[in-house]
Amino acid sequence: MRLMPLLVPAMNNLQLALLGMDAHENIKISTPHSMAVLAASSPPSIAAFKAPILPYMKQVLQFLTHTGAPFMVNAYPYYAFVEDPEGVPLDYALFTAKQGVKDTGTGFVYGSLFDAQVDAVYFAIKSVGFKGLIPVVVSESGWPSNGEKNETAATMQNAQMYNSNLVKRVKSSAGTPLLPNQPIPTFIFALFNENEKPGPASERNFGLFQPSKAVVYDAGLTKEPQSSGAGQVQQGPSGVWCIAKPGASQEQLQQIINFACGEGGADCSSIQNGQACFSPNTLVAHASYAMNSYYQHHGRNYWNCFFDNLGLVTPTDPSYGTCTYPSQ
Repeated sequence: MRLMPLLVPAMNNLQLALLGMDAHENIKISTPHSMAVLAASSPPSIAAFKAPILPYMKQVLQFLTHTGAPFMVNAYPYYAFVEDPEGVPLDYALFTAKQGVKDTGTGFVYGSLFDAQVDAVYFAIKSVGFKGLIPVVVSESGWPSNGEKNETAATMQNAQMYNSNLVKRVKSSAGTPLLPNQPIPTFIFALFNENEKPGPASERNFGLFQPSKAVVYDAGLTKEPQSSGAGQVQQGPSGVWCIAKPGASQEQLQQIINFACGEGGADCSSIQNGQACFSPNTLVAHASYAMNSYYQHHGRNYWNCFFDNLGLVTPTDPSYGTCTYPSQ
């Protein structure tokens, strides 16, 4: 709070520098806010800024109105769901709700929490008397692909679903129920996982890529590779399999099995006791089968065989005896 009085003066100084370079029309000065600047956000029509920061928010809004810059907000349906898992349906947070949520104050029906959060910001701006349009830009939004044991919503499946649906949402150029013709420019957080970031595991796993530049999952932004490369193949011929790389630890292999055979949706029935691929009863053999099942099930894209850089795409059939590795 003690630094808030310095925010708009700093923005003014930057604006003066742009004016001096005649760059103020091409470069706009703004500042991102978290949804925590709102005292309430649900339903959107009752949204308002928190009273202690209201004088500073008015200064920011006056600056944005004067310069034509957007209001920037970090909108994370993930955190709203984590804070209130009983009050916020998971499918509503992931853009997959079959039935929307109605704001009784306006009659608007929201198909996603993301849209509701954006409109909450618009209503909060309106509540302090700014009637002209200050466009909202979502400066951050995303979903973690991994987390601690108690962070059950932080999964690869949920992250891929959220971000791929977010990409489709932004590409549609559609607005919100309040402003249906106003697109929502949005930045996904984050490009890379932050493996050295402190805090719970979810904080280190918002990225679309690993620090090694390997793909964590595809959110609809990754182009198909034109030719095969290290760890990359085209989604192509039936004779392509995914197996565990040599050198993976027993703990890593067990984690792969748990993920692939659990939330990953792989068919691991063949590695159960007494089934065709149970022997040899080793983690590397079982992990390879589970990885391949996951890889084939999810489309044989190169990122489906990543597994934290422990997967290897091979044209050599790993099947043996009566154990058959599916290839399509």
